[in-house]
Amino acid sequence: MPVDRTTGLRERKKARTRAAIQSHALRLFREQGYDATTVTQIIEEVEVSESTFFRYFPTKADVVLADEFDPVIVAAFREQPMEMNVIQALRAAFSQAFARMGDDERAVQEDRMLLVMSVPELRAGMLDQFAQAMGLLAEIIAERTGRLPNEVSVRTFAGAVVGAAMAAMFTIADDPSSDIAVTLDQSMACLEDGLRL
Repeated sequence: MPVDRTTGLRERKKARTRAAIQSHALRLFREQGYDATTVTQIIEEVEVSESTFFRYFPTKADVVLADEFDPVIVAAFREQPMEMNVIQALRAAFSQAFARMGDDERAVQEDRMLLVMSVPELRAGMLDQFAQAMGLLAEIIAERTGRLPNEVSVRTFAGAVVGAAMAAMFTIADDPSSDIAVTLDQSMACLEDGLRL
């Protein structure tokens, strides 16, 4: 059966366009501030049409909140050996996902995180993303442990992982020179250690 190379090319082109829009927007947000930057300025900077911008990002906030990281984490988590317990597998998955990122991708994640923590509108929007992340984590944790994603224990575990990620975000907001991968791993290590103080 012949391979449809045009589909792969089209998907790569879409990914490049999306990444370019997000990259230019984040730079403008850094330089001018989130509130002072308009969608029109982003469109002009990237040289795309208004319809192209809104096809990828329905709102200006979505440029910051949209995250392609979750599927990477899920794939890395599923690769971990079953001998690892859930928290060990998640730590390894997070580490692998960050290790596979290029410097530009990591910089985008850090920019996004700092913006979310500093702009009230984005912080409020992040609540939905945390809820989605918790649901996704509950699904893959349930898959690995043979339990149901809606069990209280599974949801609690997923919520604790999301809480660890939030703690890492606050730490990075306090000290932007912090390494995102190291800080997240430190938060996850606290969970693995049973949250002893």
